[in-house]
Amino acid sequence: MEPASFARVAPVNELVGAGPFALSVGGRDLAVLRTPDGWRAFEGRCPHLGALLGEGEIDDGHLVCRNHRWRFDVASGRRAGGPELLASCPIVERDGALFADVSALGDCAGSKPAARKLHELPGPRPLPFLGNLHQLEPQSIHLVLEGWAARYGSVYRFALGRARAVAVSDPRLIDHVLRRRPETFRRPASLDRILAEIGVRGVFNAEGDSWRLQRKLTVAALSQRHLRQVYPHIQTVARRLRTRWRRLALESASFDMVEELKRFTVDVTVLVVFGHDLNTLEREESEIHEHLAVILPALSRRIFALLPTWRLLRSPGDRRFDRSVAAVHSWLSGLLAAARRRAAGGQNARAPASFLDAMARATDENGRAFSDDVILSNLFTLVLAGEDTTANSTAWAIHLLADHPDWGRQIRAEADSQLGDAAAPEDIDAANALTATNAVANEAMRLKPVGPVILLEANVDTQIGDVEIPSGTLVAALSRPAALDDRHFADGRAFRPQRWLESRTADAGGAHDLGAHLPFGSGPRMCPGRALALVEMNTILAMLYKHFDVERMGAAADVAESFGFVMSPAGLRVRLRLRV
Repeated sequence: MEPASFARVAPVNELVGAGPFALSVGGRDLAVLRTPDGWRAFEGRCPHLGALLGEGEIDDGHLVCRNHRWRFDVASGRRAGGPELLASCPIVERDGALFADVSALGDCAGSKPAARKLHELPGPRPLPFLGNLHQLEPQSIHLVLEGWAARYGSVYRFALGRARAVAVSDPRLIDHVLRRRPETFRRPASLDRILAEIGVRGVFNAEGDSWRLQRKLTVAALSQRHLRQVYPHIQTVARRLRTRWRRLALESASFDMVEELKRFTVDVTVLVVFGHDLNTLEREESEIHEHLAVILPALSRRIFALLPTWRLLRSPGDRRFDRSVAAVHSWLSGLLAAARRRAAGGQNARAPASFLDAMARATDENGRAFSDDVILSNLFTLVLAGEDTTANSTAWAIHLLADHPDWGRQIRAEADSQLGDAAAPEDIDAANALTATNAVANEAMRLKPVGPVILLEANVDTQIGDVEIPSGTLVAALSRPAALDDRHFADGRAFRPQRWLESRTADAGGAHDLGAHLPFGSGPRMCPGRALALVEMNTILAMLYKHFDVERMGAAADVAESFGFVMSPAGLRVRLRLRV
């Protein structure tokens, strides 16, 4: 009989294959593996940026983190090429189940005693009832918060109405906060309510055990293994985009680059995840695309609104928002119903044709099928997140390249050399091998992060650094200030993609602190779409600069940072010319 310190982890019959399996005991995440020498259980979060190791893969005797590909020996836990060592804990199989003693992992809190109270922090002076909301213009909230960071320091207080808030721009403290989700910090309850009002109760705003369960649904859709299988879909959409842009180039027509890229990303997401060919690129009118363009900006306005006026009086904008939400839900419901019918008919039983088909067959830890509400919530989340974030990141890269044409030429030379006559990379390995293109993408995300503010809420009384944080305090993690700081990146405000190539060599020189570059967050809730986003960006940029000359209409100053759930380049219009 196991000692009392052993706790039940999972039934063995639910763990198919070698793993890794993302499991948890008493709030502690584990990465569990089936090895030739028996079961192994390691601490569940990567020592690099805290990603869930159970979402990785086993490759040649190593546990590989899905985000930055750190490799750990499955027997010893030792990192290949580094000094890091994963902590392990005893795990045994008994009566058809696994039991682990997580006490062997120790206490991971490790904070210094709090020395300052929240009200002792510097910060802008609030007004009664309003707090500092009167100073936060919705489309430039990130700029105001970053300006306050420059004035008041890396940790300061402010108020959203009567809600207490603290802003953090020190990358070490941000990483500390993000690693302690979902137990200590969570999405704000107000955001959860706003999303729940439109029927979204998926992985983005789920918490605790519900989040862990739903995370498995989305991570499988966006894993490296799945993307390798579905990359031909990305290539198909890229070819369609080239055809569309060839027509626009022949017409000498200028166009809104963000809107064009949103068509690409929504087509890719729907085809990769749902197996459905929406094909907005070959249709001048796209009703779903237009509805999505309404939803995200409206959500951003509601998150930072002083009063929930939409709950009291429905304005024309609120009614338009309601119609768009209903239309997207109806469309997704139709796709799910078709997947349910395929599942009932036994189609693709062994190898689901799409991730949606796999979701329709998936069961929870009790063997019950996931409800339509849960699946629809996660489909909605994938569509919204997949459209705006990658499209805007790519658009920012194109905007920056307009002022640095030498890097556009480097992308072209690389594409000519590696792609030959192909319109776009032939497979995911070819896309990932575009090092100059990837360097431009990383530099664009460093200078122009589409998620410059991550808003969280303390679940419990805790602390950040030496500051006491009462339960319910809002926390705004500001990702850009440190990334622009010369102490973290040499010549931090300059567009220097070469820093991402130099960092691979021993004599790179200058600061290059990857811990200050968090375009996809960190910790266990790191964006699961990281791999897809980078592949899409490399594919689009290589295709664009291989086949076209790109002209931005107007000066750089004419393109503004506009915050609407994500930060987008407002006013970015371009004209293309066919490459001679």
